Formats: sequence, C-alpha cells, structure tokens
Amino acid sequence: MPIAAISTVQPQVQSGTIVTIEADITRGLHAFSVVGLAGKAVDEAKDRVSSAIKHSGYPAPKSQNQKIIISLAPADIKKDGPLFDVPIAIAYLVAAGEIVTDNIARIYIGELGLDGAVRPVRGALNVVQAAYAAGFTEVIVPFDNADEAALIADIRIIPVRTLHDVIAHISVNSTLRIEAHPQSIVPDTWYESAIILEDIKGQETAKRALTIAAAGRHNVMLVGPPGTGKTMLARALRGLLPPLSTHEAIEVMAIHSIATGTVELTSRPPFRSPHHTASHTALVGGGANPKPGEITLAHRGVLFMDEFPEFDRRSLDALRQPLEDKVVSIARVQGSAQFPADFILVAALNPYRGSEDGTKDFVRAMNETYKQKVSGPILDRIDLWVEVPHVDYETLANLPRKEGETDAARAAIVTARALAQKRRGSSPSLPLTNHNLTARDIDSAIILSEPVKEILKVASTKLNLSPRSYHRLIKVARTIADVDGSEQIEPAHVLEALQYRVPIS
Repeated sequence: MPIAAISTVQPQVQSGTIVTIEADITRGLHAFSVVGLAGKAVDEAKDRVSSAIKHSGYPAPKSQNQKIIISLAPADIKKDGPLFDVPIAIAYLVAAGEIVTDNIARIYIGELGLDGAVRPVRGALNVVQAAYAAGFTEVIVPFDNADEAALIADIRIIPVRTLHDVIAHISVNSTLRIEAHPQSIVPDTWYESAIILEDIKGQETAKRALTIAAAGRHNVMLVGPPGTGKTMLARALRGLLPPLSTHEAIEVMAIHSIATGTVELTSRPPFRSPHHTASHTALVGGGANPKPGEITLAHRGVLFMDEFPEFDRRSLDALRQPLEDKVVSIARVQGSAQFPADFILVAALNPYRGSEDGTKDFVRAMNETYKQKVSGPILDRIDLWVEVPHVDYETLANLPRKEGETDAARAAIVTARALAQKRRGSSPSLPLTNHNLTARDIDSAIILSEPVKEILKVASTKLNLSPRSYHRLIKVARTIADVDGSEQIEPAHVLEALQYRVPIS
C-alpha cells in the first residue's frame, strides 16, 4: 500500500510548526505505533482514532492483521496535544485505501471522541496563522474553534462536527462540500469596566496618574495603607485603555488560545491579577516544555500585582527583562522559548506591616519592612509612584459623584495617543506609545527647551537619577504634555513628572 501524507501544525505561542503525518500499512501481526517524538496525548490517539473510525462506518484499524506506522515529521520537534487525532485518522484511511482525497493544500486539526465527534482544541488560531504563512489554502477545524480560526483572512476555514463530515468534504467521490466559515471581525469598542473613575471618591492625584499611565503605557506603583482604593484604581485602569488594533487583538488571542484554550473575540486589553502566592513558573512561564505564564498572558494589557513585595523574590527579579525588553526568555534542558511580554505593570503595596510613621520615603519604609526584598533595578523601572492615602469621612459621605470622569480621561488618552501617532508619522520607526521610546528615539523625536533642560539637570543632580530614570522622566513628561494636548514639553510637565518619582537609593 502507498504511504499517505497529511499536514497539520504543532501550535506555538507565536504561530506554529508544520507537521507532516505519514501513514504506512503493511501485512503482519497487528501493531499500531506512533513515532516522531510524540507526547502522551498523541500516543494515546491511536485508541481514540480506532474507535472513531469504526463508528464512522469504516473497518477499525485494530480489526485488521496489519502493521500501522504513523510518523510525525520533523521528528526532532516535540508533538503534544489531541489536535493530531483527525489528521492521524485521515492519514490512516488514505493509506488503507478507504478514501481518496482531492489535491487541495489543506491542514487538519481536531480531537476525536470515541463516537467520531470532533472536539475543540487549543491553539486553533496559531495553527491557522502558521498554515497561512506556509501557503496552505484551507484548514479543517472543530466547529467550536471556527470563530477564532476565521480571524485570519484569505484562507478557507472549514468547520466540522464529526469525522464523517471531514471525510465527506475531502473525498473526491463525495458531492458534499462544507461551506467555509465567514471571516470573523474583532469589535472595536472600549471595555466597560465594572469599576470606573466615578466610583472612586477623592484620590484625584491617583486618577490623574492612571490617565497618564494609560496614555503612555507607563508602569505604576500604588502606595498606601489597606482599604484606601488601590485595587479599585487598578481595575478602573482597565476601562481607560483604548481598544487594541486588529493585529494586536489577534496577537493577544493567539496567546490565550494556546495557553488557556478559551478565546473571546474582543479588542479588550487583557487584565491579569495573579495572587502573591503564585509560583515562579505560573508567573513567568516555564516547565519542561516551556509554556507562557501570567506576564505573557498580560501582553498588550495590564499585569496587576497586589501586595507586590509579598511575591517571591526570584519572580520579582525575573521581571527585569520583560519590563525592559518586552519579552521573557525561558531556557530549559528540553528546549528554550521567547515569549512576548509587553504589559503595563501596576503594583500595589503597603510599605508598613505595623503602624504608619508618616514618612513619604516609601522605598526606605518598604525596604525596612520587607528587608530589601524588592531590588533597586525593579523599583527603578517604575515610572509613576502614586500615594493612595486614607480618604476622610466627609469626602466619602458628602463628595458628589463626578459624572463624566471616565469619558474625560478617555478623551485625554485619545488626544495623547494621537499626538504620539503624529510624531510617528514623520518617524515611522518610533514606537506607538511613549513608554517604549529608546534613548535614541528620545534624542531624535523629543525637543527639549532650555528651561526644561535646566530643570532636568537640577533634578538629576538632587535625586541622583540613573540614566534609566532620567530617560523615563523625559518619557513621562512627554506623555503628560500629550495628555494636556501640548506639542512641546513645558517646565510644568517635567515638574509634574518629578512628583511621581521617588529616590531609589
């Protein structure tokens, strides 16, 4: 019998690898083996495939006196997950001469139930991205994965419910053809958060800082005693972030598709809030075969770390690379990976475990309380330090609700992003938001007046700013100017940016 070859994809966080499944059948005592660095889920596929084929009206592989070899190529790449069930079944049926397929360049994915039902799998969006990049024209996917798979244009997505549907669609002797799923559209709408700025009475400085953070994607540290509204402020930030572009939304959905298996078609930036007891691997990513952690799941969105110093020190130190390079690199014996991690860090802490002493030197108080658990380089990467003090009873009881606060903040953020986009129009290499500006970008795109330079000089001397802090100060000032609709950085913008910095050493 001829060798049959069917194509599928091993999904990865960013796209995937094309895998060729070859099936060879020879006479002899029954044996069914899968080779090619197959994981446990793939090795178990032979039992699911055999039952699904039998219940789809074809002779079960185990009922024949034959030796079946399924090869997964390339053989040096780990194959894992139940999505190989459908392509293995089709490869067997073609090799056994039970069906004859057309010559369409096609990818197959799907988990099989014992009755032949095709179940959803993780990473369907990543599979389609890899298939499109490799020149395939059609992808057969489980019906429940069709919406996310159809986010990619110019490739046919064929949703199927059963193995019988797959066979009917690909067989040259069949007159049944399943229509391609229409392309999915990502809605371009703001996220309506359960907590908005109007819900928070007082804390005007913190609200202003959130607007600046959302406009320039700056990292924020909320400092204050328990119960003052730090968590509410962090969750209100979620509703201030503009919707993601279609490209960014697909990038985020692809990460969640392979990491969690659940995808919501939305342009809403993700918001991740891991507990401080989360393990290092859960936060950063890793494992024998590296998988993304919370910082990658927060890509293009917000990573909220409440009780910041309570996190494991090793995990906090691991934030250095993603906060600077927007990626996290993971190296293990069995493989290495680099995952995207461009997020806004919103950290919250109470610098005291006992009574407050009234100091404004939050870093000193935190270091004394937590025995310098948070390193200086991490603290130096925080752009906005915001005090969230107690709100007095009169304010809570009598301050009227300020309607329209959220809308006003969103309008300021849109204005700021538009000014940043305008600068980018003359310099396409510039990043979309100020937080991602490099030192070279600052020199080429930001013009500083002499009064502004003088303030920066004095501040650098008195606060002993590191070069990183100096550049971050300029970027925050540039965002404040954008929020105010100003083409140039004024001295007032730098002075406000200085209010959000604290001495680290």
